[in-house]
Amino acid sequence: MSDTQPENLPATPSAGDGGTPEVIDQREGMFGVQGTGDTSGFGGLRRQVLLPGSTPKPYGSWFDGATDRLEGLVAEGSIEKVVVDHGELTLHITRENLVEVCKHLRDDEALRFEFCSGVSGVHYPHETGRELHAVYHFLSITHNRRIRLEVSAPDGDPHIPSIVSVYPANDWHERETWDFFGIVFDGHPALTRIQMPDDWPGHPQRKDYPLGGIDVEYKGTVIPPPDTRRSYN
Repeated sequence: MSDTQPENLPATPSAGDGGTPEVIDQREGMFGVQGTGDTSGFGGLRRQVLLPGSTPKPYGSWFDGATDRLEGLVAEGSIEKVVVDHGELTLHITRENLVEVCKHLRDDEALRFEFCSGVSGVHYPHETGRELHAVYHFLSITHNRRIRLEVSAPDGDPHIPSIVSVYPANDWHERETWDFFGIVFDGHPALTRIQMPDDWPGHPQRKDYPLGGIDVEYKGTVIPPPDTRRSYN
């Protein structure tokens, strides 16, 4: 048997093998601070925020078989795009079809992703209509494979279905993502804050959450905002 791979099908995906990057933002300064309060010394820094674009087939490795299998099981249009980047497979899923996709990932014998290690949030305030992202990581213990799902929702309608009914261990991860990013996981059995106090205003890991300028209580004292503690001139 020959060990030679087909000409256009690499044995394993390589780094940077995604499609044309998508520019979603142009940031200024080290931390996005504008006006007063920038004490970093990087106020003149300019950089683009890039996301990997859609990857054309063939993807390489086991990626082609897995995506073809899933596409044949779920409703048409459930998979918005496929990204292969840095040797990792990410499927962008429509939020309406997320639970269905997760059930097939878990139950289908050719896929069998039994374990979801959680969900985390990302906030892209300049990606209009897709400002909030929920990112899920899955492991197939049967096949020793990993896959990532990414689901987006607009700021004005931050709702994504809960997958706790499929992966119960996601319970606290969804609570944390709601707590820090404000993504509402519809169908969650008890979507309450898990790190911040119940009466805490806002969601602290969003990009539009104030950086400094909020009084913080610590052992009965009040710490002033960072840009008023001392002079940096």
